[in-house]
Amino acid sequence: MKNLFSLTGRIALVTGGSRGIGRMIARGFLEQGAKVYITSRKAEACDATARELSAHGTCIALPMDVSSVDAAQALAAEFARREKSLDILVNNAGAAWGEAFETFPEKGWDKVVDLNMKAPFFLTQALHGLLMAAASPQRPAKVINIASIDGISVNPWDTYSYAASKAGLIHLTRRMALRLAQDHIVVSGIAPGPFASEMNRAARDHADEVAGRVPIGRIGTEEDMAGAAIFLASRAGDYVVGETVVVDGGVTHSRG
Repeated sequence: MKNLFSLTGRIALVTGGSRGIGRMIARGFLEQGAKVYITSRKAEACDATARELSAHGTCIALPMDVSSVDAAQALAAEFARREKSLDILVNNAGAAWGEAFETFPEKGWDKVVDLNMKAPFFLTQALHGLLMAAASPQRPAKVINIASIDGISVNPWDTYSYAASKAGLIHLTRRMALRLAQDHIVVSGIAPGPFASEMNRAARDHADEVAGRVPIGRIGTEEDMAGAAIFLASRAGDYVVGETVVVDGGVTHSRG
């Protein structure tokens, strides 16, 4: 039991790991003993975050895009040049677009759906061999897809492609889980609520106001997100297959 949440000796890759929820997860993994690679489109930000997080363990920057199939394959190839296996993949990189229904553009659909729903599938596909190399019945490899409570309940904003992509990712997580279980790869997800991030500027910039709409009375902390991800990534989460864990302080239930 004392090693139930340990990640010692495991190798993780966190997409979108330079800031926000990805950074929270990367730091949590490092503090539990994992070696962590983080990706981001912006090389400077990715490198800076890796340097900062290296105070907590071995953190390596891989500043690359994941929004297309070719990009996913390029990232997998670069990772394979450095490691022979991958224990934990966190598909966190995401985008949002808000615009009125009447003018919502195709580019606001394609950009968001490609990164939020297509990229997790094709990056997992590209890294399948490395995940299988790490996996065994006694210690499965893990894939964690970061969805959103907006894929479960309806928010009041005009974020059509975001909501659709996150709902799709939650169902995709179930479908992928059934297929990859036979390879000893456990797929699960997290649906965050209000956490301070570039994606959720309201929670970042108006935490007290947002907290007033959260049943527990506060926005999420770094520990809240890291704890959920560590649970799923560690031995503690080995029997959680295809489920998306809601981490939102009760917001989903309050939406009705």
